[in-house]
Amino acid sequence: MLRHDRLMRMQIHQLADACLFAFSFWLACDLRANLQVATWLNLPPMPGLFEKLVWLYVVIIPGPPFVLEWQGFYTRPIFGPRKQILWPLFKGCVLITIALVLALYASRLTVPRVVIVWFGCISFALVGLKEEILRSIYRSKLAQAQYKRRFILVGTSNEIARLRLELKEHADESVEIVAEFDFIEAPLQRLIELLHEHSASGVIVSAKHAYFERVENIIKICELEGVEAWLVADFFGTQIARATLDESFGHQLLVFRTTPEASWQSLVKLFMDFFGALALLILLSPLFLLIAAAIKCFSPGPVFFKQQRSGLNGAPFTLYKFRTMVSNAEQFRHELEAMNEMRGPVFKVTHDPRITRIGKWLRHYSLDELPQLYNVLRGEMSLVGPRPLPVDEVKRFNDLSHRRRLSVKPGITCLWQISGRNQIADFQEWVRLDLEYIDNWSLWLDLEILLRTIPAVFAGTGAK
Repeated sequence: MLRHDRLMRMQIHQLADACLFAFSFWLACDLRANLQVATWLNLPPMPGLFEKLVWLYVVIIPGPPFVLEWQGFYTRPIFGPRKQILWPLFKGCVLITIALVLALYASRLTVPRVVIVWFGCISFALVGLKEEILRSIYRSKLAQAQYKRRFILVGTSNEIARLRLELKEHADESVEIVAEFDFIEAPLQRLIELLHEHSASGVIVSAKHAYFERVENIIKICELEGVEAWLVADFFGTQIARATLDESFGHQLLVFRTTPEASWQSLVKLFMDFFGALALLILLSPLFLLIAAAIKCFSPGPVFFKQQRSGLNGAPFTLYKFRTMVSNAEQFRHELEAMNEMRGPVFKVTHDPRITRIGKWLRHYSLDELPQLYNVLRGEMSLVGPRPLPVDEVKRFNDLSHRRRLSVKPGITCLWQISGRNQIADFQEWVRLDLEYIDNWSLWLDLEILLRTIPAVFAGTGAK
């Protein structure tokens, strides 16, 4: 994992832990002030205790993340043994509790000892529970698919062997090596094939200065594909590396990327996708039932249409839509190829005879796309992003640069959706809009697209 990503992950954990410690202190005070708890423990009532001690948050909120970082709590492996979690956490909670006692002593404020003990125990339990939940989530198959980044090792056979050994010594659960490519022995076309076969997130390149021309060609391939290229910069002095390079497994790396790097904006986008999709699925559930009933009444066959689409880096996933065509529509597609109105590898027909009566209405208002909220919830799609294409259409890309639209998660809506998609008849223009979105991405652009999608849907400028 890159230092930038490690730092961001640590900051997220520190923020979560600060909130948990703050909640633990409030809970400890609230329990002590509770009349039933006080009676049960045969203690005198202490109403309003938290209000008297709320000023201690100036110590409780910033202090715990600092202490836990000092104990090495945030630098441990994610899937390391539990003692690497519990022992630093226990020491941290003890030190934080002692610091709280000293702060109270310095302020000459009398506080029930039971509150301090409960605070330490509750903090330990909640943070430990958080870590256990995260371990379970990270070990799930779906989280592994989202969390792990697939890389191809590139270099000479000796350099690849050295990198493989060092990666093994510096175990990183977020990096998975899926293939190796010797750029001396194999043609560059083979690297392109490996990127496609393994839906790789990027390549790790190790080379000496004598191979700069080969390295340049590899980076150009990654640029066209929209995947990251990590260059192990052993040939640079550290005074140069400090300003521009990143670091991982003990080496300085040059990272070339054509997509937005991980940031707080991208983290907010993830939360917005998950909670936005969850809220919409709940709110629109009555509409889902009405549409499902209408499809069943007017057209025999299944309610949902499922198809393999190309997701992030071309990885296939199952996309869900409300069925708008006859149930055996795919069998008749070859008969309609001559009617295709889209120049390029994509198939689009305005008056497709396979569309049902209810399907025409659903498409007009883009209601057939609603089940893709489930894909967003699963992490396979985003609310905003390039529209996912069928796997077989992606395989027919005749321009390698078109694959760069696969370098971000596909979305339910995008610039193409709100830019008069019924009038766009050239796949090149479609790709241009997708790349314009990728190159200029920001959270505000996503919000703008979402807001512009609403009137576009009500206006009925739906898909063909």
